[in-house]
Amino acid sequence: MDSWEVAVFVLHLFSVFYMTGIIWFIQRVHYPLMAVVPEEQFVEYENRHTRLTGPVVAPVMVLELLTGLLLLWMAPFGGTHYRWLLLASMLLVMVWLVTFGVSVPLHKRLSHSFEIRAHSKLVSTNWVRTLAWTGRAAIFIYLFVNWQP
Repeated sequence: MDSWEVAVFVLHLFSVFYMTGIIWFIQRVHYPLMAVVPEEQFVEYENRHTRLTGPVVAPVMVLELLTGLLLLWMAPFGGTHYRWLLLASMLLVMVWLVTFGVSVPLHKRLSHSFEIRAHSKLVSTNWVRTLAWTGRAAIFIYLFVNWQP
């Protein structure tokens, strides 16, 4: 790997581990706590949640996507390692599909009122993102350990 590839790889590692930590916090703490917000305060809570969470996750998700695309294009890992990179990329596509195809629409529903079904679906479908990001973190630990710069 040249210095440019190393920089992209390090930025990608940062984004993967950052998002993995965030998603576990969301899954195990934040989303479950939504169920105990008083109903008369829930809409304000949900709207604040989405407004405040966006700037924390959106730039890093974009960084992860862009550096992931660069890694695929630069192909700094050959052979079996490249296959792991492809798998990690497929998991990232899954994260984006669930985020914008499922999670965002559910948050829009919840921004009008607390619906137990929408909340339950948000928590259960968020496991897909949680496990996908965790899988990506595991793959990038493997790639880092086996990295031959």
